[in-house]
Amino acid sequence: MDGRQVAIQRRGSRVVYESPWMKVREDEIEYSDGRTGTYSLVDKADFALVIPFENDGFWLVEQYRYPLGLRCWEFPQGAWPPGRTPGTCDELAAAELVEETGLRARNWQHLGRVFAACGYSGQAFDVFVASGLTAGEPDREPSEQDMVHRWFGDAEVRRMIADGELRDSHTLAALCLFDLSRRPGPASL
Repeated sequence: MDGRQVAIQRRGSRVVYESPWMKVREDEIEYSDGRTGTYSLVDKADFALVIPFENDGFWLVEQYRYPLGLRCWEFPQGAWPPGRTPGTCDELAAAELVEETGLRARNWQHLGRVFAACGYSGQAFDVFVASGLTAGEPDREPSEQDMVHRWFGDAEVRRMIADGELRDSHTLAALCLFDLSRRPGPASL
């Protein structure tokens, strides 16, 4: 790369699909050299992801992911439901943790904000570490009724990643931020 940024100007936009959970739109764009084109985007609400950490391990949730046709392990994560007045990111993180696992946290650390799929969406998520956990009953949404949660030691989570058992990109990105936050010196977050 020569360091130049390509400026793209939006010249028009139309919604091609909309539901309470997402919107798909096509933008008519113009590049800095005058060429034009169409860019398709997905607008979805931002979400929070929680890393429930205790005893040198993590609580993960597993649920059936319809687009993949399989069950997946991941960190608890989610957005405010459609129609609900959004609260703050840390309120959302606490709500998702209780909803999906029943756990409540005494301590919270915000690790950062990550873009979920910057090639076709502006959706972002905030990553939090939850510790000082106390158990409770999950309060899952109807779509999460098949969800289970379980504690895994750190080494087991790393093995699951290496063996392709844990493949959720948001979970992997969050774990990277977690690892960086634990490093001593200037490289830590």
